[in-house]
Amino acid sequence: MSDRLEQWLAREREVAGRLQAGAGWGVVPPEAFTGRSGLQVMQAMLRGELPGPPIMRTLDFLLVEAGEGHAVFQGTPGPAHANPMGGVHGGWYATLLDSALGCAVHTMMPAGRGYTTAELSINLVRAIGPKVRRVRAEGKVVHCGRQLATAEARLAGPDGALYAHATTTCLVFDLR
Repeated sequence: MSDRLEQWLAREREVAGRLQAGAGWGVVPPEAFTGRSGLQVMQAMLRGELPGPPIMRTLDFLLVEAGEGHAVFQGTPGPAHANPMGGVHGGWYATLLDSALGCAVHTMMPAGRGYTTAELSINLVRAIGPKVRRVRAEGKVVHCGRQLATAEARLAGPDGALYAHATTTCLVFDLR
């Protein structure tokens, strides 16, 4: 097993352990956003102080890193994500990439501001085969303005193989 994959797996165990011992899984209560920036919310989730979204458990992926303007998710492709031909469904790629893109934008939101995806564009460039144990979606913000934010992401394996890349445009707004 490659050193990179070992590092990825160790990071997953660390974050999953904090979530399990802490807030677990669920929807973040609205009051948890009050007075916190998007980056503070994401980092609280990584520390296990706020719950991890249920979609991560459903589709077997995990937020493993969040910093200003970037977010990293790792996913475990498996039989539950297969399309009728036995390959990993494009919707799984899309959800993993959309999460990395959106959360990268989220890290740039000051307290009281939010965002929603307005456009998502994905290019699947290689099939994820049965021997691929993990993939990593790394999202980074390209631009974050008062009304629009854009980001880009790549989905790759620990060997560096690129499986997909994506871009997004998000609408930015005041939270109520």
